[in-house]
Amino acid sequence: MSNCSHHDHGHNHSNKHNHEHAHAHDHGAAMSTADNTKPAGLKDAEEAVFFIQKMDCPTEEKLIRERLSHMDGIAAMQFNLIQRELTVQHRLPSVEPIVTTLAALDMLPKVKSDTLDATAGADGDDHSASYAIPARKWIMVGVAAVAALASEVVAWNTGNDRSLTVIALALFAIAVGGVDTLKKGWIALRHLSLNMNFLMSLAVIGAAIIGQWPEAAVVIVLFTLAEMIESLSLDRARNAIAGLMAMSPDEATVLQDGVWTGVPAKQVAIDTEVRVKPGERIPLDGIVTQGQPSINQAPITGESMPVAKQAGDQVFAGTVNGNSAFDYRVTAVQSESTLSRIVKSVQQAQGQRAPTQRFVDQFARYYIPAVVAVAVLVAVLPPLLLSAPFYPWLYKALVLLVIACPCALVISTPVTIVSGLAAAARHGILIKGGVYLEQGRLLKALALDKTGTITHGKPVVTDVQRLSDGDEASLLTHAASLALRSDHPVSAAIAEYWKIHWKTQQAGAAAEDVSDFAALTGRGVQGRIGDSAFYLGNHRLVHELGMCSPALEERLLALEKQGKTTTILCRDGQAQLLLAVADTVRDSSRDAIAQLKKLGVSVTMLTGDNAHTARAIADVVQLDDARGDQLPDDKLDAVGDMIAKHGYVGMVGDGINDAPALARAQIGFAMGAAGTDTALETADVALMDDDLRKIPDFIRLSKKTHRVLMQNITIALGIKAVFLVLALAGESSLWMAVFADMGASLIVVFNGLRLVRSL
Repeated sequence: MSNCSHHDHGHNHSNKHNHEHAHAHDHGAAMSTADNTKPAGLKDAEEAVFFIQKMDCPTEEKLIRERLSHMDGIAAMQFNLIQRELTVQHRLPSVEPIVTTLAALDMLPKVKSDTLDATAGADGDDHSASYAIPARKWIMVGVAAVAALASEVVAWNTGNDRSLTVIALALFAIAVGGVDTLKKGWIALRHLSLNMNFLMSLAVIGAAIIGQWPEAAVVIVLFTLAEMIESLSLDRARNAIAGLMAMSPDEATVLQDGVWTGVPAKQVAIDTEVRVKPGERIPLDGIVTQGQPSINQAPITGESMPVAKQAGDQVFAGTVNGNSAFDYRVTAVQSESTLSRIVKSVQQAQGQRAPTQRFVDQFARYYIPAVVAVAVLVAVLPPLLLSAPFYPWLYKALVLLVIACPCALVISTPVTIVSGLAAAARHGILIKGGVYLEQGRLLKALALDKTGTITHGKPVVTDVQRLSDGDEASLLTHAASLALRSDHPVSAAIAEYWKIHWKTQQAGAAAEDVSDFAALTGRGVQGRIGDSAFYLGNHRLVHELGMCSPALEERLLALEKQGKTTTILCRDGQAQLLLAVADTVRDSSRDAIAQLKKLGVSVTMLTGDNAHTARAIADVVQLDDARGDQLPDDKLDAVGDMIAKHGYVGMVGDGINDAPALARAQIGFAMGAAGTDTALETADVALMDDDLRKIPDFIRLSKKTHRVLMQNITIALGIKAVFLVLALAGESSLWMAVFADMGASLIVVFNGLRLVRSL
């Protein structure tokens, strides 16, 4: 039918798209949009994006591609049939020649954006309303259907398919219900393009020529009705993406001249103060300045539980405030919010053809000419070679022409991919291309960074052991007073522990004054509190001070074997307090790794920490393979070894030091990408929060997507095969072929849309 319609990975990440696994990024005729840069060789080209209201099917895409590819100055084209968008890289002084060419094809083009000539019709409007089918068209098709049915009834009652009444009713039905199809068929003929509109027009005219007037009318009305129903079903795929953006409210309550006023969200500038009431959606990204709200971040991160926020914390557009009003400062305009970037990424990902889609496109390219050739032979050979009657074989040939429509087959893949991308985005998994969605099922091994991936990436105090007769609260206050003067992460953990566990219990007890403070490089800090000299440092410092007894040594080694960093407070020649600090494991990590193992994925942890720490963390999360002391190059080599052993490997990380390994892996996953520009732009798959369980969710979605793709291809080809046999046997009519093709298209579309609710 016609309407088939983590943080910074570093600069090395983009190299993946050029060499390491270039086969995974081959998007066929579509130009790459994975990194928001122009494809190689197009650095001097400008980009224009067109909304094309009548571009519904690969038949229109083929017609447009054939016409534009011959124009001087056209460098590359990318088609997004679901969104009805055409992106053109060009070297023209104006987009007018492109607009003129598209208009001549009756495609109703409208410039959405043009970086070279912004005045040439670019308006940035939301074109979603253009998808709607006018009520007038439904009425016209209804009238045409009544006329076609009346023609069939009169012909059946009179036994005459060629009476004036039958012909008049049929012509009226064709003129009212099929004029658009006939017009498109004429345009295709003028441009020598073998597309569905031409084939359908030929079938209708052929049926009329051989006197099958009622059937010609029924065929054109059924075809038009099928287009309209299919368009409605495809709107669900479009709405799956549009619904993401609709989560952001249109109005924001901002502070203007001391008064809180409602203004359009798209007019709110950076650094504006915004107030959000209980239960409202947050209109723009920002930083909390006042209040302690609980935010439902599921629309962005997919988290199931609300997240408590305080001053200094980030909030995202589209998320929902709980039961406490708060104020925040805007950090990004509406078009640059995290939600907007997610929507843009998903839309761009639609333009990247997945492997199955590239196969289907190639198949369809040869399928139509092959069936048309068979139809010609069926019409010509039996009458010429066997002296068979001409009209029956011509009728069979016309049925074959209708069967030649590949739209059910071709539209099955983009609808399925779009549904999967939208489902993932709604659950905080941003997939940057259909190729990753489809090939995620192939992952056999996964390399995980430790810090910030398996663990929180923030050290906390895990053990406090008193080594003298002093009061533990007083000793901890001494340690915290020294730690507050240091910027070392371990010192920060000790100070934070004191603030949370002791300061509040001691009615706001203040830190003590420290004099003669000094940092001891690689060992710790020292200073005087009152009349006493204190040291706060590591195992090495205790040895240097001569305060390490066999009993203390045993305690220190036991904690260090658990992967913990030990710090000792010393005073007056005696070790008084032992504190152990460790980067704690995320609650979700063990469950995620268990799920990955059940999916048959081998998991390896790569960390720059020492072997003791690596083994301790691996034991907690039940990992068999953990490698410590890994520098960036070591991680790169480790991923290379895993690829050699397993074939298809993913890498999960959240820092620059993971960039080489992320680039080497077939799929790079960025942790905690919400609000991080670089991660959103460079990751193959961005997990919007820090929940590793989203990776097995991604793999399961990939497996389900592949199953649905295979189902749709089988359905589409199976129905074609059945009707091909029926047509050759003379058991299929034109209207049956159209009805079957419409049914096949609707089946594959709705089957693909099941993925929208699959997570």
